[in-house]
Formats: sequence, C-alpha cells, structure tokens
Amino acid sequence: MSKCKKPPKRFDEINVIPFIDIMLVLLVMVLTTATFIKQGVIPVDLPNSSSVDKKELKKEVTIYVNAKGELFFEKENVSLAVLEEKLSSIEKTQTVVLRSDKESRFQDFVSVMGILKKLRHEQLYIITKE
Repeated sequence: MSKCKKPPKRFDEINVIPFIDIMLVLLVMVLTTATFIKQGVIPVDLPNSSSVDKKELKKEVTIYVNAKGELFFEKENVSLAVLEEKLSSIEKTQTVVLRSDKESRFQDFVSVMGILKKLRHEQLYIITKE
C-alpha cells in the first residue's frame, strides 16, 4: 500500500473577520473620545423683543504681569489696589485671563491670585507657552 500525501490546502479567500474586529474597536475608540458638542450647530431663530438689554459683555478680561513686576489690566498699567477695584466691577462669571512673564516674581502672581480668590471669580485661565 502506498501512502498518498494530500497537497497543501490552498487559500482561496482571505479571512477578513479579524480585520473587521480591529476596525470596529478603532471606530468605537474614536467615537467615544471625539466631541460632537459644538455651540451654534443647531440653527435657532430667536424671537424679537422690544425691551432688549443691549449691554455688551466682553468675552474675557486680560491681566498682564511683566518681568519688572508691573501689573496691567487690559494694557493699562495699574497698581494692586486699582486692579482689585477694576476686578470688583466686572461680573464674577466673566473670564479672566492671567498672562504672567516667566521672569516675574512669584509674589506678583500670588498677589493677583489672592485678589481673584477674594473676589470669587469663577472663570480663570493662566496662559503658558509650550
């Protein structure tokens, strides 16, 4: 009796199921980490009113501390007392941006932060450079 060897099995088709599994996992990861919420995406036609308060709020207020320790409120050179007065006149919910020079004293930064904490401002951004 002679033993007959079978020829090796040929691959007539490619198994794409593992590829589909990987792509679905990647799709789920992208969908869960992507943010789809964007303001102004849904068009809404707002009603008109005859008694509209035309008070314009600035989007943000900027405080600068330069390397010499000078304080600026919206590009106007101010002292700590004047800065506190100006910050107390704005809304607590208005965004405050603090730009402090890396060569400035830490005490100047702490003084500004103390004023913001005392006045209970809710929106504060500290700008840094990468």
